Amino acid sequence: MGSEVIIIPIIFGVIFAIAYLYFSTRNKERLALIEKGADASIFVKGRREGAAPFWKVIILNISLLLIGIGLAIFVASILVYNLGMDDEVAYPGTIFTLAGVGLLVGFTMTKRLEKE
Repeated sequence: MGSEVIIIPIIFGVIFAIAYLYFSTRNKERLALIEKGADASIFVKGRREGAAPFWKVIILNISLLLIGIGLAIFVASILVYNLGMDDEVAYPGTIFTLAGVGLLVGFTMTKRLEKE
């Protein structure tokens, strides 16, 4: 009973520690660069020329992933009911394969989107 209570603070503590280390290290690096005379404009994240908006890339990849998963379930059901494959093999195998194909197609479409 007591172990469930302690796990949640540990998880939040680890997340806080990672965030603290990330931001404090980044701040120290920036201060060191400024002390050496580096231009402060390197810290500004400007919009890159020709880069696709972040939300378009995320929506494209998530939609292709979900299309791949849906198509995989359809193909796996065909394999199970028409060809007699085992459920334990057909569903995970086709889901992982076609989800990977969907992400690969999303990657290539993202590269093409950034070229335009």
